[in-house]
Parts: sequence; structure tokens; C-alpha cells
Amino acid sequence: MTVATQSSTTQLSNSSQLRPITGLVNFLLSIKPLASFAKSRARKMMIDRAEAMGVYWRQEAAFLSEQNLEALRQKIENPALVYPDYYLTSFHAYEEGNLGWLPATEVEVAARAVHAKIWPEAKERGDRKLRDSFLDIVDRRIDQTQQPITAIVDLGCSVGLSTFRIHDRYPTAQMTGIDLSSYFLAVAMYRDAERQAERQAEPNTPDIRWIHAAAEATTLDDNCCDLVTLFLVCHELPAEASCDVFREARRILRSGGHLAIMEMNPKSEIYAQMPPYVFTLLKSTEPYLDSYFNLDLEQALIDAGFNPPTIDCNSPRHRTVIARAS
Repeated sequence: MTVATQSSTTQLSNSSQLRPITGLVNFLLSIKPLASFAKSRARKMMIDRAEAMGVYWRQEAAFLSEQNLEALRQKIENPALVYPDYYLTSFHAYEEGNLGWLPATEVEVAARAVHAKIWPEAKERGDRKLRDSFLDIVDRRIDQTQQPITAIVDLGCSVGLSTFRIHDRYPTAQMTGIDLSSYFLAVAMYRDAERQAERQAEPNTPDIRWIHAAAEATTLDDNCCDLVTLFLVCHELPAEASCDVFREARRILRSGGHLAIMEMNPKSEIYAQMPPYVFTLLKSTEPYLDSYFNLDLEQALIDAGFNPPTIDCNSPRHRTVIARAS
């Protein structure tokens, strides 16, 4: 399904219109004991659901935590990095946010659990299907006969789940993954070493480069890549930070290159019809959800120096937005 570019008043619903109970939920979550309870319930619900479907959350996370990840973290960490204020908050029911080993070792199982119900027949393969559906649209929308994709930057790469899928799709391109969490990057590097051992250094496949930096200040050169990807990043940013990221993406893209965004779709009926209890749990783990739902994404991309984007629904609750650097 393709959605034509429209104005913010028709393309994106204000979160208060999307969910009439938003104001009440925000008030309840402003009460710290209630917010803490909601986070703990959200976490328990995710773990119980994961293990009921055969994703052994606790066991898999424990295995990762037993590996020598700290050495990898120290290797990748940029000690001069100053974290943006918006990043120093609780995400996904973790009080430490993204800056700790518990969230880092649970990203993979959490993704498989959360995305398992997008397509009931896919079950725990739903996460991979979601990432592949995004890349299928990228392949269809970007004409590589005009400008081959030789260098890709995955912003907010987390533990590399999307980075690896993109690398598999474009194996000869130089791949760079950038994230603010050295903990997440350590897991990505550990998984990357596993992949390299399995591939046994396939020829013409450049190694992935990992960088500890903010998506809005990548430290990369101007005009250095053909494709920038953002996979489920914008809903975890305040709107102004997303706009900063778009401007940075435009800076590092060559003219004619593309920014590809895979995100929650604010117009999805799934969010509008979500039971109040579940919606409250969701909001308790996503501090910038309202800001994202209210962002005029198309106009923000145009303001950052991109042509009007294309928008395709790639799941019942996600959309892929692709914008060409003007």
C-alpha cells in the first residue's frame, strides 16, 4: 500500500485524536509509583509472552551476559561522547535506559517477542519478516541503475539486528552502524564476530564498521554514503532530535542518495483500537511516543533538504518512508 504525501493535518493524526484517553494516560504516568508499576507490568507481560511462544528470554539473555562483552564495550566506547539529555531517561521499562547490560542483552529476545504477533503465521519469525519487508520496499523504491548503493549508514543501529539484514542484502557495500549505547554496540560486535566466523571471510564482503556516536552527530564526512537507514528510531526521540537526525543524514548523503525510515505508523487502526490497559503499558515504556505521533514527518524531511518522501505500509502497524536527497 502506497500513501501519497499530504499535509500534516491529513497525513498524521494528533495523538489526542488518535487516542482520546492520551491525556488521562499521561496524567497517570506522571505519578511515579503508577509509572513504575506500569513499567514492571509491561516487562513481565513481554517476558511471559515471549517464553510462552518458545522465545527463551531469560535463558538467552543470561547466555549473552556470560560472554566477555565488557572488553568489547571498552574497545568501542568513545569516552569523549556527551550524551544528549533526551537519552538519559528510562526506555522500555529499564530505569538505566539504554546504558546498561540488562537492556543490551535483552534487545534480541524483546524484538522477537514484540514483533511475533504482527503476522500470526510468522510467530517468532515476525521480527525478521518485518526487517525484510522494509528492505523489500527499499529495493523497489530505489533505482540503483541511476546510483548504485556502495556505502550505507545505519543510524541508531542498536545491537545490529537491522544492520546485519541490510548487510546481507547489500553484501558489497561498506556498512557502518552507529549507536549512542556502547553496551548495545558491544553485543553487535559479538554477533558480528559470530557472523564472520560462519562466513569464513567471504570475498568482496567488507567488514561492518561500528561507531559510538549520536545519530545527529555521526562524526562522518560530508557526502560519504548512498543510503542512510533508521529502523524504529524516531519514536524513541523527541521531535526536535529527529529533525536534527534528518539534517545529519542529509549532510552525510551524496546528492541523489536516500534516507529510508521504518517506523510505527501513527495512522494504524491497531494503535487507535488498542485496549486502554495495553496502551498505558506501551506509553510507560516509550517516553517520546506523543512527540513522534505529532511529528509532521514529511515536512521535517523536506525542511532537512530531501524531496517529498514516499510512504508505504510494510506491516499492519508500520510504515516505510523513503526520501531522496535533493
